[in-house]
Amino acid sequence: MSLTITPLPAFRDNYIWTLHDERYAVVVDPGDAAPVLAFLKARQLELVAILVTHHHHDHTDGIADLLAAIPVCVVYGPRHETIAGVSHPVSENEVIEIPALDLSLTVWDIPGHTRGHIAYLGADGVFCGDTLFGAGCGRLFEGSYAQLHHALNRLAALPAETRVYCTHEYTEANVRFALACEPDNPDIRRRQIATAALRAAGQPSLPSTIALENASNPFLRCAVPAVIQHAEAHAGHILSDELAVFTALRQWRNNF
Repeated sequence: MSLTITPLPAFRDNYIWTLHDERYAVVVDPGDAAPVLAFLKARQLELVAILVTHHHHDHTDGIADLLAAIPVCVVYGPRHETIAGVSHPVSENEVIEIPALDLSLTVWDIPGHTRGHIAYLGADGVFCGDTLFGAGCGRLFEGSYAQLHHALNRLAALPAETRVYCTHEYTEANVRFALACEPDNPDIRRRQIATAALRAAGQPSLPSTIALENASNPFLRCAVPAVIQHAEAHAGHILSDELAVFTALRQWRNNF
């Protein structure tokens, strides 16, 4: 049976990505159990695993209620963070096998947003939590600019067709910032139009692809002259390398 990946909206702008066939399901970052339980009931699916990328409450608060309803469910989460309910801590290059869905996922450590943030690679995509967003990236809460920049560069090097399953619907706002960084980039202009049409139709702007992010996400374009020029103009001084450009962009975005 083929695998389907469905975004379940939660809170104001979260998505709980649900990987499923006609019998079984896996969910990623269930901050709220209610939409997951409703989806499982409506589709008559059995939840076999939960995947967690980091410890923030809007990614983890639904775990307890899901385990209360489905106690045999396995919960994977970052080895370097403490998260209630995680039964299988995982870290860099570990491989998770989910036989019910014939699914194999590889774990990457991608710290920056939080100290122990991880991603799951598989199903022709990457489930990257709050590290890489549509046309943007996560804020720094615990890690360093260097860590987040390195994590984003790793993700940017994935195959172009890799689908990007991040967990917030931030693309419209991020595209506006991207245009401030690189106003003459036609890929950003096209993305703005496409995103607006999707959102107006009540559709998610996600998943994106690594190709689209590399073409339109300023945080992956720190070596592009126009991005450097606008980052330096905003910072008010010369930026000596790509990390300095990334740092200036992230600080600019914080108050954009």
